Amino acid sequence: MGEYTALVLAFVVAAIAFDLFIARTRVIRTAAFWVSLCIMWAFQVLIDGWLTKQSSPIVIYNESEFSGRRIFFDSPVEDFGFALAMIVLTLSVWERFAQRQGERS
Repeated sequence: MGEYTALVLAFVVAAIAFDLFIARTRVIRTAAFWVSLCIMWAFQVLIDGWLTKQSSPIVIYNESEFSGRRIFFDSPVEDFGFALAMIVLTLSVWERFAQRQGERS
């Protein structure tokens, strides 16, 4: 397993653990999370696909550092894991701050 793949798995697990056990917001169980993720991935497919297309890549990945699996216009599958972790953490922190603001009112 390449370093990039290992980091993605670690970040996804950490983000989900943060959501479920630390912030306890459970955003991954909400429709808002899944809608946000789909919106993010829709734009990511276009941009990441353009940046990493095999015919003339702008960003070149070291083949030994990731799984080698590519989807949607040659995007490394790991890129979508990082997006998932980012959305989980962003929404969890946002929701946690909102809850704390409500407690202070």
